[in-house]
Amino acid sequence: MGSYLLRRTGLLLLSLALAVTVLFVVLRLLGNPVYALINLEATPEDIRAASAALGVDRPIFVQFADYIGGLFRGDLGTSFSSHLSVSDEILRRLNVTVPLTLISFALSVIIAIPVGFIAAWKSRTWYGTAFSALSQLGGAIPVFWVGILLVTLFALNLGVLPAGGFPRRDWEDPGAALTALTLPVLTIAIVSGSELARYVRSATLDILDRDYLRTARALGQPFSTALRRHALRNGIVPVISILAIQLATTFVGAVVVENVFALPGLGDMLIAGIRQQDFPNVQGVLLFSTILVLVIGFLGDVLQRVLDPRLRSSLSGNRRGKVSA
Repeated sequence: MGSYLLRRTGLLLLSLALAVTVLFVVLRLLGNPVYALINLEATPEDIRAASAALGVDRPIFVQFADYIGGLFRGDLGTSFSSHLSVSDEILRRLNVTVPLTLISFALSVIIAIPVGFIAAWKSRTWYGTAFSALSQLGGAIPVFWVGILLVTLFALNLGVLPAGGFPRRDWEDPGAALTALTLPVLTIAIVSGSELARYVRSATLDILDRDYLRTARALGQPFSTALRRHALRNGIVPVISILAIQLATTFVGAVVVENVFALPGLGDMLIAGIRQQDFPNVQGVLLFSTILVLVIGFLGDVLQRVLDPRLRSSLSGNRRGKVSA
């Protein structure tokens, strides 16, 4: 297990280094940040002065070295538009994005587990088929479409929930904050829960077809007892990695949905940065999101290895095989 953790950690660090390098290079290939600070009537002297102020008149390798040094200090640069620290701005906006992601993820799990289980257990009944069809439909609809439909129904037609926005004082009024997040949470949970339900259904169908479950039933154990003692313990392991992927997907979906509901989170910061050609903001949000997704995947993979004795034994078997060879 120790050697696996070392290899997996090395792969994570390599992925992080590659992500930092690609983002740095690609954003500079897409455009020159100098043009975000000058007007159409700028003279060559103005352009040179702006280049010197941003440090982009230096060789690209020197710029990259300075950027890496800033990352080790937790410095993602300074916004062109607001002149604020990008790191501080990201932390401030996480007050919206993190609750939106976690609440949406929790609700999607609550939706997916019973829907996926019933769709598999009662797959030959009409309601099992209906649950399966609904999960397929929910996962196929784009998340922004679901948001627009919910806004039309609950905000415009019924008038029971706000169409968008967030309290200026953030969470000083938890009731107002949760009300503002209700439609965004439902939007993400419907799509994310539908996708997760399909994985739960597939895992449950695989479990119901296993010999150990049929043997337990043949020995006289009730279905619920056999399922609890044998199936759930084996079935939860493959779902762990799926949950990690789904959590990362939920975070990405939250960044997208924030723009539909005008929430002041990371999604709003990213779109505003693109519109204003604010390279530090765009680079900071993309890098933070990439790192978070990679770390979630790493933790999910490691947790799956810890919980599954078969994976641990396979690793030990590989080591013994190498030694004996």
